[in-house]
Amino acid sequence: MAPTAHDERLLNALAVAIVDRPRATLKELAESAGVSKATLHRFCGTRDNLVQTLETHGHSVIRQILEAAELQQAQPLDALRKLIGEHLKHRDMLAFLLFQYRAESLDIEDATERWSYYTDAVDAFFLRGQQSGVFRIDITAAVFTELFLSMIYGMVDAVRYGRAASSSSASVLEQLFLHGALVQGQAG
Repeated sequence: MAPTAHDERLLNALAVAIVDRPRATLKELAESAGVSKATLHRFCGTRDNLVQTLETHGHSVIRQILEAAELQQAQPLDALRKLIGEHLKHRDMLAFLLFQYRAESLDIEDATERWSYYTDAVDAFFLRGQQSGVFRIDITAAVFTELFLSMIYGMVDAVRYGRAASSSSASVLEQLFLHGALVQGQAG
């Protein structure tokens, strides 16, 4: 069953609270999310259940992002813009997922397997873009995926810490990803 709009707001607030205060108690997380401890306890029961609920919701959000971006249907540049926009739209949950992934990365094999649907979908998108002549072919689709996701999650962190403006983050990502950091007309 999909979460209600209220549940979605609560999940996002709790995701932010856990990232901001990783050692907080359930009561402190409830306060940070703007609900009572009793409400949070009814919602998830324990902190472990909360983390599991957030992880499950996070995977659902990633699937929504992939679907909304129309990676295999839309023109590659349109799909790239949608992919960027959808990621940034869900930046609170992405911050949590990145936080959890860092904790999971001690078992790289398990972490890689848990996220393979995500990287496989983005790999397939970049390969399709290469095959259609939009993206360069001297860099593998897998490397494009790694660079793209690193930039997305880097921008999520930059906005979170006030180092980048949320309002321009999508266009900055698109321009930097597609054109690099070199000023037009400059040669190396």
